[in-house]
Amino acid sequence: MPQQDRRYEQGLDIYASQFQIPREEVELWFAERVGERFGNEAIHSAAGVWVDDELSLRERSLVVIAALITQGGAEAQLRSHTRWAIQHGSTRAQLEALATLLSVYAGGPRASNGLMVVRQELTSLETQQ
Repeated sequence: MPQQDRRYEQGLDIYASQFQIPREEVELWFAERVGERFGNEAIHSAAGVWVDDELSLRERSLVVIAALITQGGAEAQLRSHTRWAIQHGSTRAQLEALATLLSVYAGGPRASNGLMVVRQELTSLETQQ
């Protein structure tokens, strides 16, 4: 299988895990929300950044959550990545500490808005258990 095909297959696996949907539904998930072109690019890109041995999946999740909080306006993505961070071993206390740290560097409003989204998602996960 050519490298490009393997990368796409890895991207499908990554997004299936993140979105908690069957692998065969990933392309449709993207097509319905952002179109096939964007989805195709995202699927290829995901394999390159989520499949590497320098950072653990937990570390990657924390970095992505920090980026989404500081960026602002990415609540849907923040919810999804919060779920994934928990799957990768992050704890509520770590996610709250991360948002608190970000308040110093990104400002209180962005950090508190992000923390509210994270807490809502964590509460939702806890009530499902």
